[in-house]
Amino acid sequence: MSNVVVIAKITAIEGKRDELIAAMAPMMEHVEANEPDTLKYILNEDTGDADVLWMYEEYTSQEALAAHGQSEAMKNLGMALRPLGAGRPEITVLNPVTGKGL
Repeated sequence: MSNVVVIAKITAIEGKRDELIAAMAPMMEHVEANEPDTLKYILNEDTGDADVLWMYEEYTSQEALAAHGQSEAMKNLGMALRPLGAGRPEITVLNPVTGKGL
């Protein structure tokens, strides 16, 4: 079974990107400390849009992604981001096929 990759576009309310980044900190810490099957969990700033962030996530399996999404930390993150986000994140789930690093 191959790894699972998620790319998520998170758009902040205008001028709230830094606050949104700060609100992500507890989740970033949770993933680092508690999710060994989360291989990569990287928050990125969009260089062309000051209100957009991108998450790059890589999991060992679909089950690891499901566990991440159902965690208490994820529920808390949703509540923390609600007043800062301009709508729901746009999420794309991918199966890596080939390339350097696989």
